[in-house]
Amino acid sequence: MINILSKETIDKIAAGEVAERPESVVKELLDNAIDSGADTISIEIRNGGLDLIRVTDNGCGIEKDDVRTAFLRHATSKLKTAEDIEHVITMGFRGEALASIAAVSDVELITKTENELIGTQYRISGGQEKSLKDVGVPKGSTIIVRDFLLNVPVRRQFLKSPQVENSYIVNTVEKAALAHPDLSISLSCDGRNVFVSSGSGKLKDVIYIIYGQEAAASLIPVDSEYKGVRVSGFAAKPVIARSRRDFEVFFVNGRWIRSDILKKAAEDAYAPFMMQHKYPMCVLNIDLRPEDVDVNVHPRKSEVRFASNQTVYDAVEKTISAALKESELVVNAGNAFFMKEKATKHAYGTEKTSVFEPFETKRKFDYVSSITEEIAKNEAAARSEAAPNESRNGNTAAAAMQTAQTAPAQVPAPTPPAPAGRSFMNKASAPYFKLIGQVFETYWIIEFNDEMYIIDQHAAHEKVNFEHFMSLIKNHAVESQMLFPPLVLTLDAKTAVLFDKFIDSFQELGYDIEYAGDRDYIVRAVPSNLPELGDEAVLKSLIDSLFEDGRGINSELIHDKIASMSCKAAVKGNMVVTETEMRALIGELLTLENPYACPHGRPTIVKWSHTDLDRLFKRIVN
Repeated sequence: MINILSKETIDKIAAGEVAERPESVVKELLDNAIDSGADTISIEIRNGGLDLIRVTDNGCGIEKDDVRTAFLRHATSKLKTAEDIEHVITMGFRGEALASIAAVSDVELITKTENELIGTQYRISGGQEKSLKDVGVPKGSTIIVRDFLLNVPVRRQFLKSPQVENSYIVNTVEKAALAHPDLSISLSCDGRNVFVSSGSGKLKDVIYIIYGQEAAASLIPVDSEYKGVRVSGFAAKPVIARSRRDFEVFFVNGRWIRSDILKKAAEDAYAPFMMQHKYPMCVLNIDLRPEDVDVNVHPRKSEVRFASNQTVYDAVEKTISAALKESELVVNAGNAFFMKEKATKHAYGTEKTSVFEPFETKRKFDYVSSITEEIAKNEAAARSEAAPNESRNGNTAAAAMQTAQTAPAQVPAPTPPAPAGRSFMNKASAPYFKLIGQVFETYWIIEFNDEMYIIDQHAAHEKVNFEHFMSLIKNHAVESQMLFPPLVLTLDAKTAVLFDKFIDSFQELGYDIEYAGDRDYIVRAVPSNLPELGDEAVLKSLIDSLFEDGRGINSELIHDKIASMSCKAAVKGNMVVTETEMRALIGELLTLENPYACPHGRPTIVKWSHTDLDRLFKRIVN
C-alpha cells in the first residue's frame, strides 16, 4: 500500500536536510541576513545552539503581509521561475530554511521594513503558528530559535557536546566574515564574545583576526582573470604550512564551498614549495558567470559544479603559481624565532613593546651613516662590473662539485658593498655576497645587505639537479642507452590496452619500446642521462601509474622519481665544500624560478636580519 505523507512528516524529513544541527541553522539565518543587505549582524548562541540561537541584522526586513508566507515551504523572494536558478547570485534561494527550522524548533521573528511605521512579531513552534502581533522595533530582523529539535529528540542524541557544536558555528561565522569583509559580524557563545569582525572591507583584517599575526604577515595578494574566471584574495607564503587542509578556503561568487578541484589546483601550485603531507594556506574568491556554476547541488549549498572544471583549475593554479614565483620566499628564521618568543611572553603576561636602547640607537645611526658614503662611492663602479661568465647549461654546479675537490684553496677577494635595494635572489647580486664559509660541513653562511643568509648545501644541490633533470624532459633532451639483450615485458590485458595509447609518452622519457604481439613489449633502450629511470622496477611503476587518472604517465610519480635521482646525485651533509664549489652552486641556484625549496619541500635558504641578531643578543630590548 502506498501512503501519502502528512505535511508534518514531510516537514520533519525536509528539516533533516536543512536543519541538520545548530550550525546549519546559523548558516541559513546568516545567509538570509547577508541577502537582506545588512552591514551589521550579531549572533548569540546558548548551550551549543540547542537552547537558543539569536540572529539580528539591520537589513531590509520583511513586510507584515509576507511574514506568514516566509515560513511556507519553497517560499522565496529570490526566484520567480526555474530559469532564475541558472543566474542566482544570492546566498539563499531554495525557500526551505525558515520552514525547516520552524518544523523542529520554537521560532520567533521580529522584523520591520524601512517603509513601515511599526514592526511585526511572529511566533511559530513545531510548524504550528502561535501568534502574530505588532511591535515597536528598528528596521531589520531578529530571529530567535529556541529548543532546537524539540519534537525530534532522537536526533539530539547524535549531536556533539555544546563546545564542539559551538566550534562548528564559529567556523561558519568565520567563513562568512571572510566572504564578506565589508560586514561587521559578531558572535557570542554562552555570554562570551568569541568573534567580531570590523566590517572595514579589508580581507586581510579578517584573516588577521581569524588566523593571527604570523599568517597575516605572510600573505601574498593575488588578483587575475583567466578565460572569464577571476581569482582574487590572498595566498600565504609556503612557510605557513599545515598538516591538514583547514587553511585552504575558497569562495565561489561570495559563497563558501568545498571543492576537490580547487583544492587540487591550489596544492599543485604550491607543490614545488611545500614539504610532502603539508598543505598551504589560501583565501581565494573565484568569481565567474552564475550560469557557469551550478549551486543547486545540495540543500546546504556548500558544493557546486562548474561548467568547465579545467578552466577553473587552470585559473586558480596559474594565479597562485605566478604569485609565488614573483615573491621572494626565503624563510625569515629570525621572524619565526621571535614570533614564537613573543607568543610565549604574551602567554605569561610579560610582553613588551620592542624599543632601541638609547646607546644602541645612536650606534646603529652612526653605523648606517658611516657606510652610506662608502656605498655611494662604490655604486657606480659596482654596477659596471661584469658578472662572471658562467655556463648556463645546467651542469656548471655539478662540474664544479666534481673538479674543485682537487683545486687549491683560493684566498677570497674583498667583497664590494652591494648596490642599495638589490635583492639577494638575483644572480647579479652574487658578486656582492660576502661568503663567510661553511659550518658543520653542511651549511654555508653569506652576509648581504645587512642580512645573514644560510644555505643548506644538500638541499641546494638537490634542487639544481632536479631542475636540470626536469629541463631535459621538458626540452626533449633525454638521451637513450641501448639494452643488450633487450628487456621483454608481459603486461596484463587491461594494462596493455591502455599502454598502447600512451606509448609515445615513454618515448619522450628516453625509452624505446615496441609492441611484440599479444601482451608482450620489447624495451630496446632506456634513459641514460636520467639514470634511475633505466631501472626495470621504475619502468613498471610508471606503467602502473597510467591507471591513476587515465591521462598518461602520472606527473606526481615522475616528480618523485626525479626528486629521488636529484637527492642521490647531490652533495651530502657533513662533506667539506670549497669556496669555488659554493659560488658555482649558488650561481646556479639563483637562476632557478623556484630556488627556495628542494623537490621534497625543505627550504634551501633561510635568513636572519641584523636586527634579529641584535634582538637575540639583547642589543634591542623587547
